Amino acid sequence: MGTLEYALISLTSIIAVIEPFSTIAVYITLTKNMEPKKRHRIAAKSMKISFIALTFFVLTGHLLFLIFNITDYAFKIAGGILLIAVALRMLYPGKDEYSSDEREDIAIVPLAFPLTVGPGAITTVMLLVSEANNIWEVSFVFMGIILGILISYEGMIYSDKLFRLLGDDGLRIITSIMSIIILAIAIQFIINGVVEAVSQAFTK
Repeated sequence: MGTLEYALISLTSIIAVIEPFSTIAVYITLTKNMEPKKRHRIAAKSMKISFIALTFFVLTGHLLFLIFNITDYAFKIAGGILLIAVALRMLYPGKDEYSSDEREDIAIVPLAFPLTVGPGAITTVMLLVSEANNIWEVSFVFMGIILGILISYEGMIYSDKLFRLLGDDGLRIITSIMSIIILAIAIQFIINGVVEAVSQAFTK
């Protein structure tokens, strides 16, 4: 995989799996009766927490592999399967309801966890780092995280205007496109993992 291809996959997959529009939709529901300043504070706090959490997994991914004796190819296969589940959930969403009365701090739950920093996002950044060949490629993972979080943040700040512009149908179309991207990347991770496992078996 070339650097340009890696950069493209990193940026698109991270932004897609973070699902900014899903986060924005929940944000609007939970903050519709709040004053603007409080809404903006919640948006900023949730995205700061999300960036710190995803950065942690980028930096500790290989360490976790060593601690639990996990091979890169095993994680790619397992991660690919998990991402398929994430993509299918995006295509066929359930009716998860979030009540503000049940949340002590919606910036943390559900906006940061699990909407922005969910299993799919954690798996994606760790998989991408495991595929990186140098520090420049790792930097694209950080760029993807920053872009995904910025899109979520700006979308939350201008959420009312965004929903009026796109409408429910527009948001569903964007979510569907993102889910297809995630599904294709998930399958590619599984293929890479299987190829590496087979190669490893034949070299022993």
